[in-house]
Amino acid sequence: MAVKIKPLADRVIVRPMEEKEPKKGAIIIPDSAKERPQEGEVIAVGPGRTDEKGNKVPMNVKKGDKVIYGKYAGTEIKLNGDEYLLMREDDILGIIE
Repeated sequence: MAVKIKPLADRVIVRPMEEKEPKKGAIIIPDSAKERPQEGEVIAVGPGRTDEKGNKVPMNVKKGDKVIYGKYAGTEIKLNGDEYLLMREDDILGIIE
């Protein structure tokens, strides 16, 4: 059974991009010592937050956007064996064009 998740308010689900490992040299860095990637692809977007006056504030990102986010942004979640980050739109620093 496939699990689907829809983010609420101004939250976004991002699939982190795998960092390309350099093939030069003989030293292999274990996964536990590697830094978290800071780029990813937006998988799902919430409907947007509501401001103080009750108006819906639209999201600036959309599904499929490549984004840059803060180093420690988001909460790691696993869906169907794949790892994703659930974060607020404010944690996204920019869209890669």
